[in-house]
Amino acid sequence: MPGLMQGRGKALLLSIAILITAGAAAVEAWRWSHPTMHRATPAVSVGGQAVDVELKELSRSLIPMPPDTPSAHASTLATLPGEHMLAFWWAGSRESGPNVKVYASRWSGSSWSAAWEVASRDSLARELGFGVRRIGNPVAWTDHRGTIHLYVVATGLGGWAASRIVHLSSTSEGARFAVRRVLPLSPMFNTSALVRTSPVGLTDGGWWLPAYFEMGIKYPMMISFDPEGEPKWFARIGESDSTLQPTIAAISASEVRAWMRDASDDKRVQQALSRDGGENWEDLPALDLPNDNTSLATVRLASGKFLMLHNHVVAGGSSRSILRLSSSSDAHTWEHVVDIAKGSAGDEFSYPTLQQVGDELHVTYTHQRQAIAHHRFRIHSSASP
Repeated sequence: MPGLMQGRGKALLLSIAILITAGAAAVEAWRWSHPTMHRATPAVSVGGQAVDVELKELSRSLIPMPPDTPSAHASTLATLPGEHMLAFWWAGSRESGPNVKVYASRWSGSSWSAAWEVASRDSLARELGFGVRRIGNPVAWTDHRGTIHLYVVATGLGGWAASRIVHLSSTSEGARFAVRRVLPLSPMFNTSALVRTSPVGLTDGGWWLPAYFEMGIKYPMMISFDPEGEPKWFARIGESDSTLQPTIAAISASEVRAWMRDASDDKRVQQALSRDGGENWEDLPALDLPNDNTSLATVRLASGKFLMLHNHVVAGGSSRSILRLSSSSDAHTWEHVVDIAKGSAGDEFSYPTLQQVGDELHVTYTHQRQAIAHHRFRIHSSASP
């Protein structure tokens, strides 16, 4: 009898624990699905007719790699005062390798600095208080105070589908970073949340961070942060269960467009539209641009013109052997501008990032999985004298 009572007591405690966990998950899901606390509009140039631009290439180079890192991938850019920038990427012996770390390099206006270490499995584990098995994609953003926010994909157990997003910040222009939190995105122990593409700034100093889920199914998301860097709400982008790595641009103060990597048999750039500032989304027909499960990047220039970097596919080539720059005035019809990189089948020029700094356009991407390439262009608009 005492054993029976003891067994019932354990079962009751287990049931209570499950109910508490489920209740907390339900409250968290409700909080995130009711975006009422932070409703700012995009801080990009919107409205009016987009002005045509011409791009003149000024330079191209490879960002200096740290020693003993034969593999490099997934770059991101953050602006600094004086039209300087920071680039972040991961590098190590191979993807998911135990020695993979996030590195940074500073652009001074004419050259890149030597790379320095920003985060590793060990450094994240020390600050988080639990083991980190692998680290991956970084995404960076500079807020209105000059604080750099760095979002890094990290896993404890399992593959990338078990990832979490670690939010770090730096008030020393990237010299030192401290962990702020693991983003609370999923009731399933915050797993299967990843980042890849650049945020979009808001009028009040906040920003939208594109993200995605990929445990079993795949779908894109958008997370809204307030000016203090606090996450306030997130929304699923569309209803597709085979798209990921969204890249976002504002069409107007309320209309937002997202373009996605396609993991389906359609193999085209997928897109979705929000008419209420990112709260609700509807899927749109795919663009007439090939996408064989590869990441892409977009930016809206100060002139209003949209640019997209994406992998083009041709007969005899492969999914990442051509990196193409296309432009659009309406975010609907896209025209070929130039092939940033072009190789043979099996070559890789992938995971691009775009950043406008003054009258220059900066492009970074993975070069053959061995380094991060950087191209710099002068932007000349037809409205310029």
